[in-house]
Amino acid sequence: MSTPVRAPSTAGASRAQPSTAAAPRAVLIVMCACVLVAQSMVAAINLAIPQLAASRLHPSEGSILWIVDAYVIVFAGLLIPAGALGDRYGRKGALLAGLGVFAAGAVTSALADDPATLIAGRGISGAGAALIMPATMSILLHVFPPERRAQAMASWTLAVGLGGLLGNVGGGLVQEYLPWQGLFWIMVPLAIVLAGFVQRVTPRTPTHPAALDPIGSALMIAGLVAVLFGIIEGPSFGWGSAQVITGFGLGALLLVGFVLHALRVEHPLLDPRVFASAKLRAGVLGIGASFFGLFSLFFVNAQYLQYVKGFSAMRTGFAIVPLTIGMALAPKVAVKAQQRYGARPLVVVGLSLIGIGLLCMATVDAHTSYPVYAGYLLILSVGMGLCAPALSFGVVSELPQHRAGMGSGLNTAAREIGAALGVAVFGTILATRFSGEPAVELSRSHGAEHARVVDAFTDAMSTGFLVVGVTLLVATAVVAAGYRDRSSTVPASPFSTERISS
Repeated sequence: MSTPVRAPSTAGASRAQPSTAAAPRAVLIVMCACVLVAQSMVAAINLAIPQLAASRLHPSEGSILWIVDAYVIVFAGLLIPAGALGDRYGRKGALLAGLGVFAAGAVTSALADDPATLIAGRGISGAGAALIMPATMSILLHVFPPERRAQAMASWTLAVGLGGLLGNVGGGLVQEYLPWQGLFWIMVPLAIVLAGFVQRVTPRTPTHPAALDPIGSALMIAGLVAVLFGIIEGPSFGWGSAQVITGFGLGALLLVGFVLHALRVEHPLLDPRVFASAKLRAGVLGIGASFFGLFSLFFVNAQYLQYVKGFSAMRTGFAIVPLTIGMALAPKVAVKAQQRYGARPLVVVGLSLIGIGLLCMATVDAHTSYPVYAGYLLILSVGMGLCAPALSFGVVSELPQHRAGMGSGLNTAAREIGAALGVAVFGTILATRFSGEPAVELSRSHGAEHARVVDAFTDAMSTGFLVVGVTLLVATAVVAAGYRDRSSTVPASPFSTERISS
């Protein structure tokens, strides 16, 4: 059923537009800073895994995966309703509220005295991040004119990618000099300072009618949690156990229920009919697949470099820096190349490079030199830098401007669901192929026993990278087919009118 669309309110239109030529740049800097902080917490926790494993919390391997994934599960599950909240009540207000919730979750995490509380705190921060991300993208789409939106999106996408790198570097520095709680305490003043800048430089944007659909939101989040429960707990309970089978079955039923609910209600959270657009389907899959690969790497990188190569936490954080090279330079080339050749070549080449880089990572072992490892990171980096801007703008441009909040939420949800699945799948492969907890066995073993444990760990890691790399290449073929099909478009009302100009 269609959603009635009314003309956007023009109240305060003069306030909504920047008053000086410098204003868009200031807004861009602040929005990207918010994205950096929110996205950094997806990756930074990976650097804390060794400290957490040895802490008085005594988390199991499964608990560590939930600590890592709780943030991204809630983040991904709430992104679309959070984008709708911003559309309906104001994106600046949603951004400020998100920074406050993010800080509250950080305080809860820092004060945690058991794994369950830490998982809860991570989830609260994830809810804050869900409010932050779509608001930042929507504000940029409002502030910048159509001819400059592609460049603004490239900067926003770069900030998302660099957020993961900032999390690794910053997390490494924190873990070198502070206990694991320091990672969360640092986020509190950062969120407060950012809120001050948001209040000062960000314009208020027009509001639009948007569906909140709490039932749809609950079905989607519960379905994702159930599926991830099956993936994460498979090694512990057994893949044929009643608990795991129930998790997968319940997840499938809930997600099917979400689709049926969305097709039935008048104002759904996400109308599945938007996926009639082959380009939108391909863009969402491509974004999810790229972050599936990237965060698989982030999850195991810290463990490999610290336990196998003997790097300190700080050195481990800086060792991921080669990923910044391609992510920083390639988007600039990608934007110009897209204008000349279109998005499809960039998407296909970029995703293929990510898959090839992951397959190269499958050859890594205890004897691999760091320059070789850094070279593999560079391949991944160039791939991300080439495809990410085209994929992100492709998803948003398939929806009308007055649904920018929903579009940006869908865009970022694909990233975070991909990240959550990457962590869960790779962590599960490690747990299945490596009998024991890496944080315990690698740190406590010595001599010949240590060499045996290292070999077992790197073999399991190689299997993980092989599975993830092959998955990326299969996804690349599907995405390429979607970008070739120009016959499917977003269906009529409410999504076909007033598209974002590209």
